[in-house]
Amino acid sequence: MCGIVGIWDLTGAREIDRDLLHRMNERQFHRGPDGGGLHLEPGVGLGHRRLSIIDIAAGHQPIFNEDDSVAVTYNGEIYNFVELAEELTTCGHVFKTHCDTEVIVHAWEEWGEQCVERFRGMFAFAIWDRNQQTLFLARDRLGIKPLMYTVTNDGFFAFSSELKALRTLEGLDHHVDITAVEDYFALGYIPDPKSIYAAVRKLNPGTTLLLKRGSETVEPHQYWDVQFSDVDTIDEQAAIKELDARVREAVKVRMVAEVPLGAFLSGGVDSSAVVAMMAGLQEDAVNTCSIGFDVANYDETEYARRVAERYKTNHYEKTVDSNAFDLIDKLTDLYDEPYADSSAIPTYRVCQLAKERVTVSLSGDGGDEVFAGYRRQRLHRNEEKLRSLIPLAIRRPLFGLLGKIYPKLDWAPQFLRAKTTLQALSQSSEEAYFHAVSKSTEQQRQALFSQSTKQSLKGYSTLDLFRSFYHKSGSNDPLSKIQYLDIKTWLAGDILTKVDRASMAHALEVRVPLLDHTLVEWAATLPSGIKLKAGEGKYLLKKSMEPYLPDDILYRPKMGFGVPLCDWFRGPLKTRLKDTLDNGVLAKTGLFNMDYIEQLVSQHQSGVRDHSSILWSILMFESSCRKLDLVV
Repeated sequence: MCGIVGIWDLTGAREIDRDLLHRMNERQFHRGPDGGGLHLEPGVGLGHRRLSIIDIAAGHQPIFNEDDSVAVTYNGEIYNFVELAEELTTCGHVFKTHCDTEVIVHAWEEWGEQCVERFRGMFAFAIWDRNQQTLFLARDRLGIKPLMYTVTNDGFFAFSSELKALRTLEGLDHHVDITAVEDYFALGYIPDPKSIYAAVRKLNPGTTLLLKRGSETVEPHQYWDVQFSDVDTIDEQAAIKELDARVREAVKVRMVAEVPLGAFLSGGVDSSAVVAMMAGLQEDAVNTCSIGFDVANYDETEYARRVAERYKTNHYEKTVDSNAFDLIDKLTDLYDEPYADSSAIPTYRVCQLAKERVTVSLSGDGGDEVFAGYRRQRLHRNEEKLRSLIPLAIRRPLFGLLGKIYPKLDWAPQFLRAKTTLQALSQSSEEAYFHAVSKSTEQQRQALFSQSTKQSLKGYSTLDLFRSFYHKSGSNDPLSKIQYLDIKTWLAGDILTKVDRASMAHALEVRVPLLDHTLVEWAATLPSGIKLKAGEGKYLLKKSMEPYLPDDILYRPKMGFGVPLCDWFRGPLKTRLKDTLDNGVLAKTGLFNMDYIEQLVSQHQSGVRDHSSILWSILMFESSCRKLDLVV
């Protein structure tokens, strides 16, 4: 795993400032502490920070082709690089290394822009081709590795793995993208291709960007997208057998490394499945690690320990103080923009723990998105059955009124909390799912934002983003539609961003076998009835893992990987909240209705309501305002 940067002259072939490129590269030192490299020539400069994983001796970057006319700076792993190298060798290409990076160079020479379609892995890279006078950027299909870019006022295009490198540019416009503020408070993260800065864009997953000398056109091209099918019959036993083989193979190709390798083990289905597969693929004991909490509702170490004992892994675990919230400001430095997934804290800790033993760790991320493991997905499908029976014109006023008058019982048992369900039944399908995943309601955001902010938004709502994806899944199945939505928004914007920044902060490479694109494509062809069956999420994955894991691991209630925010804001973070209101930072932005924020704090700390989700979003936004020089 590595960090990449680059500068390209859109207007001609001006000299690139070496010192600037070096400073950009060093801002990402944590992503690659094993070495760094720069390449400059008129009109283009490439930089790279290296974390050595494969071909440690010879894999320094940028790497060139035989006559040094093509160079690449690259972050990621191409798991089928051996097969590609053999194919390219038969085509006449000569290799100087045994690393996957050089495969990218020769694949570009042989197949041009279509080279990305040959790669199986996670990647973000930039190729400079002197003969064609082009710069080609690409990001992997699911968005596992990050890539962002900006165009400066003086005509330079700059890119990097993390936003902090682009912030090194003196002329970077720090004005906030106001629609990104709405997205953030709705979702807790800023979805691709936006960033908090209007001038910076993230390259979407499954997208390339080709720049040509003499042209100032910057137009990304989508080369891949997952498409769900409406197949409604399949032999379940055959699917179970094939899924077993596919997961095993996806894990196997990710176990190639010349450095210590292990796995995260939470005790949940996905990570346990990965560890079970690893144990069957290597003779030595698997290195595993787990983070526990001193609050029972957040602690899964008992289950992780049982899986570790079953497979006799070298297990390493650590218990974290549930009041250890000292990472709040650190998170802003890691994510470079407002980010409100509180599970970033334990994710940072487990990456820190893993790095003490290994340099590469496999994780179970992606299982819930690919195989339908979220509770919200199950609830949405059940609600869809009711929505299909009653026209929206009747549902909206009827259930809307019931949802309005029914009290919000945050303190009550789950079965009494009907307000959210009633509200969902009054909405369209995409509105209901957007409401289910949102960190705050539309009404809360209307109250939170100042009048000037609402005017600047010009009617924009993050719901518009959800609507744009809802009908693009290729399927009419309700579950498939929201799985597609999760993959296009939540997976890339939240889950993979969280893991990348937390792991790279410790120079740890994380590989995600359940997001192998061939596995994702195959899973998308499965009928929803064997992904979510009889109320059991991830049904097919769990059935395929029954030979390897006990039922009380596979079928126990799902636990979140979070922190006790509700208690924090009524206890150890109470003073921090008061300071957030008193320091004037939020008020100076002019973005917010400060009276409403005070109301949220008062209601939460008195115990009347649980506003922990939106309060955490506010707290993290305030930290970003202080640290990122945001201009409104």
